[in-house]
Amino acid sequence: MTLQIPSNLSRDRRSPGSGANEDWFLRLKKDLHQRLITGMDLSTVRKLDDYELRRELRAALEELTDSCGNLLSVDEREQLVSEVLDETLGLGPLDPLMRDPTVTDVLINGPKVVYVERRGRLEPSNVAFNDEQHLLEIVQRIASRVGRRLDESNPMVDARLEDGSRVNAVIRPLALDGALVSIRRFGNRPLDAADLLARKSATREMIAFLVACVRSRMNIIISGGTGSGKTTFLNLLSSFIPEGERIVSIEDAAELRLQQPHVARMETRPENVEGKGEVTARDLVRNALRMRPDRIIVGECRGAETFDMLQSMTTGHDGSLSTIHANDARDALSRLELLSSLAGGNLPLRFIQRLIVSAVNIVVHCERLSGGARKVVQISEITGLDGETINMHDVFHFEQTGLDANHAAKGQFHATGIQPRCLGRIQACGIQLPPDLFERRVLEHERIDAVGYIGER
Repeated sequence: MTLQIPSNLSRDRRSPGSGANEDWFLRLKKDLHQRLITGMDLSTVRKLDDYELRRELRAALEELTDSCGNLLSVDEREQLVSEVLDETLGLGPLDPLMRDPTVTDVLINGPKVVYVERRGRLEPSNVAFNDEQHLLEIVQRIASRVGRRLDESNPMVDARLEDGSRVNAVIRPLALDGALVSIRRFGNRPLDAADLLARKSATREMIAFLVACVRSRMNIIISGGTGSGKTTFLNLLSSFIPEGERIVSIEDAAELRLQQPHVARMETRPENVEGKGEVTARDLVRNALRMRPDRIIVGECRGAETFDMLQSMTTGHDGSLSTIHANDARDALSRLELLSSLAGGNLPLRFIQRLIVSAVNIVVHCERLSGGARKVVQISEITGLDGETINMHDVFHFEQTGLDANHAAKGQFHATGIQPRCLGRIQACGIQLPPDLFERRVLEHERIDAVGYIGER
């Protein structure tokens, strides 16, 4: 790649009267970035892959920084080159945080206030943007990459990064103190059963039962609050779907990382500037039924698509999965009733309840407890309808007993002693669970392969 490198890099020299070193460094970075963009040969850039482009740009930047003479130390020069590269190809100041595997959430309250979550706890970071316009440019870059629009006429957006991380942004005039950005990150690899056991998020008995439910094509709803790990757990359960089945996934912002070879992924689309072209989750669920799916996975039930998803679960698409926001497993059923009613047609409550009972077999509830730990706190089975009440019982649950010295929740997992009614269906599929799996007792944590607990995968 050819860059038109100037013979002299214009800059302000550091001196007591020229302002703080940080201001000088910032001006130099802006100057370098502008010169780098101006000097790019775009026809050549298009021919390079990401690795080659980054290598070529780094070489060009190092040559440009040579013009600074002795004004920059070795460390300052490396910092300058790295930050300009991030500004040109990535997410600017956010890139170091996105490369940090310990960061699970990035929360931005205006250009100078950035918080991160590590190990379930929020803490301030030293990351900052030059100004509000700089932050806005980064967010608009994220939105444009997935075909979303962010401006005064459309000041809210849901988007995603290439690694699947979820991004929500709100800008002025809705955000009073500058752009508000939330980034929910996902790990470099999907969690597996061993990870959940190691983190004491569930026990081998609980996972063994859920694996059996997935393989025997039970319809499962995963409920929980924001940040409770619903999507992560959905990814985990989906990994046990046999590879020979066709899966259709539907999401508002694609973040699922399904590991099967035969997956048809679809994503909703907002309306355009003219107010046309919107494609809703309900549209995609209806279309999915024409795509010969074995299972349908709806990333999250948020509206009228809930009714269509429940219908699909009762029309030959057993084994489907979805998530829903709720405070507990019982509340998840109320949410299903409410969201299904949004489909219109003045549907009677009893009709909706009958549909839920026919469609959903298992509700798994996840919670983020004090101290940041995420656990599966309820695994419940729907057993029928009694009047206007949907019958449900817990098969496993977590009971919090207090807080430890670090104010983190502590407690125990329990098997309730109730043998699930779906056990016969599981056995009919050739899956044999240990006879003592559901005995009433406190469940102990053991770091073993939970899948091996029920035999061959």
